[in-house]
Amino acid sequence: MKFTNGYWDVREGVKISSPVEVRDINVDGDSVSVWAACKHVEHRGDTLNEPLITVGLSSPMEDVICVKLFHHSGKRAAGPEFELYRDSGAEVSTVDEEDGASLVSGRLTARVNKKGRWRIDFLYDGKRITGTGNKGMGYITGEDKKAYVREQLDLGIGEYVYGLGERFTPFVKNGQTVDIWNEDGGTSSELAYKNIPFYITNNGYGVFVNHCGCVSFEIASENVSRVQFSVPGECLEYYIIGGGTPKKVLENYTILTGRPALPPAWSFGLWLTTSFTTSYDETTVNSFIDGMLDRDIPLSVFHFDCFWMKEYQWCDFEWHKKVFPDPEGMLKRLKGKGLKVCVWINPYIAQKSCLFKEGMDNGYFIKTKDGDVWQWDKWQAGMAIVDFTNPRAAEWFKSKLKRLIDMGVDCFKTDFGERIPQDAVYFDGSDAEKMHNYYTYLYNRTVYEALEKPDGNKDTVLFARSATAGSQKFPVHWGGDCSASYDSMAESLRGGLSLCLSGFGFWSHDIGGFEKTATPDIYKRWTAFGLLSSHSRLHGNESYRVPWLFDQEAVDVLRFFTRLKYRLMPYLFGAACEASSTGIPMMRAMVLEYPGDPLCKALDLQYMLGASLLVAPVFNSEGAASYYLPKGVWTNFLTGKRVEGSCWRQEEHSYMSIPLMVREGAIIPVGSCDSRPDYDYAYDVDIYVYGIKHGFCASASVYNTCGQVELRIEVKCCEGLITVDASGAGKPWNLVIPGECRSGSVENGSLTACKEGMRVIPNSFTGKLCINIGG
Repeated sequence: MKFTNGYWDVREGVKISSPVEVRDINVDGDSVSVWAACKHVEHRGDTLNEPLITVGLSSPMEDVICVKLFHHSGKRAAGPEFELYRDSGAEVSTVDEEDGASLVSGRLTARVNKKGRWRIDFLYDGKRITGTGNKGMGYITGEDKKAYVREQLDLGIGEYVYGLGERFTPFVKNGQTVDIWNEDGGTSSELAYKNIPFYITNNGYGVFVNHCGCVSFEIASENVSRVQFSVPGECLEYYIIGGGTPKKVLENYTILTGRPALPPAWSFGLWLTTSFTTSYDETTVNSFIDGMLDRDIPLSVFHFDCFWMKEYQWCDFEWHKKVFPDPEGMLKRLKGKGLKVCVWINPYIAQKSCLFKEGMDNGYFIKTKDGDVWQWDKWQAGMAIVDFTNPRAAEWFKSKLKRLIDMGVDCFKTDFGERIPQDAVYFDGSDAEKMHNYYTYLYNRTVYEALEKPDGNKDTVLFARSATAGSQKFPVHWGGDCSASYDSMAESLRGGLSLCLSGFGFWSHDIGGFEKTATPDIYKRWTAFGLLSSHSRLHGNESYRVPWLFDQEAVDVLRFFTRLKYRLMPYLFGAACEASSTGIPMMRAMVLEYPGDPLCKALDLQYMLGASLLVAPVFNSEGAASYYLPKGVWTNFLTGKRVEGSCWRQEEHSYMSIPLMVREGAIIPVGSCDSRPDYDYAYDVDIYVYGIKHGFCASASVYNTCGQVELRIEVKCCEGLITVDASGAGKPWNLVIPGECRSGSVENGSLTACKEGMRVIPNSFTGKLCINIGG
């Protein structure tokens, strides 16, 4: 929201009261409290009839500082509130000096200027990263006569802002106005399904605004050298998150708001759906599944979209009896084909649903201010919305899902959750404006908890569309309603990279686009992109997405990239384990891996998949790929061709190819199975080592499907002698050194030349392997 008219003037009807100078300050062991006057005080009369802004500094954990500013503190705060981590043992100190007071948390410092003009500086390792000063903070009465509190933080020259959720607008957010407000707007507009009040910059810090409702950001737009954010009300709380690098900032942010859970290994396989409005029954479903099997395309999950339930009755969680007369038997038959099963749901109960009266009588729905059930006809006729602030309503909803789970359903596509009214009344008295965004957190948490196994088995996954801060704990999320065009394919990637810079570890999208039907060309190019994403789903609206309906080559392309992904699963699942343990996403914007490379700051048509693989999807019918390689020697994973980086590449690719480049010094474990995503990754695994030369030192781990390390490999090279330290569970593995075929000798194993370069097969699993390849 904009409040000013140029640099000097405020907009008509707007009054802004900003801190001018410190009038009092209190410093104790772990906090700083500041009272700031909104005018220069020359005599006692100047202290009358003017606001006093109160600012508190504290720290919930190391390298994170909380700033809370408020005008009037007497208003009772209604929920909801984000679930944030707070370390009671965090080492926090304060410094009280004549000219300023500081709060220090780890390597991050907030310093308040006591003398002269109002100013707070934030420093990391003693270097200023941002701050707020003249006309920055403010208590505002708006044109609408409502109260707002805002902050403005400085942006440095050349500083770029990223994140704020899954945004399909330009990847770099400088110059944009962003309202944190969940809406169902597709992928081609400024609206977003997943709005996260967190941004990160290439200057090594992030900012999280702790407000569940609408947060309005002006990113170098109202004031071109600042990021402004404002919320309605009397109080604003935000967190400066230090780290020094974007990766470390994400680690700290996901400690604060929650780490992504680790999805089960089977969820990384190929998902196929019925599509949305297409006609289907068990015969149709089997024709798709058997058609894929007959064409040697390995499926992992089959998804039933909305019409598995009878029209007008969503959700009643009952299979449409005329279409699926034997659902239990059908699910057993699908399981017999080695498939997991997903079904579509949303949190709305239509009036025609058999559950409507039950929910109404028990008070399980959100209500109007008059105490009636809140209803409308948008989406489902007369639908009500489940009130997840009511614990009994949440358990009731879970009980309906558990019937399906007991029947054989493995996971749910948790659609919608964005169209939440502002004039509703909640069981726990939550503020309706804040609940608009926060509702999706309660909805997806409820479904996630219903799927969790009592024994703690990590086999839980969703396919969710809407999200807010903290929703990364309930993966996976997909990009919503994209169209069957190259433009939409590119905007989907922008949205995914923005989401992954907002604390989300996993992300997917509808291969081939959801709206309309892709040309065979777009379908095949999107297939390569989709199978080199975190999660991979074929889904559409009015038409089926099985490849033979496009052309025969589409069958070959889908088979090739599905099997490629399955062989890469030891590497990909390792990246997934890293995402879950550190918060570093699987799909990474180039700036995340290469923050010091100025050409990587704005790249949004390529990405790193894990730490070591660069993917550059093809976005045109000519097969032309244009992508940038940072410094170093890069190897094409598919062809083995090596090229020097620090340059742009212009290439042409067939449908069976895509720029898939391995960075120098990488170790890529490649599996022995290409028929399923969940297998023993450490058994007979090929350990590819790239860029071995004098001084080389790198390590990698291979995990099992439970997320535990089974094989640990460390490779070093010194003057032609390669040493490999291996530890693990005693399973056979192979070392592969791509490049020219070298000769040499090896202790405790055999060495052979192969098309990849050199293959070493050790006789024993553990211990040290020595390879002498000469100088």
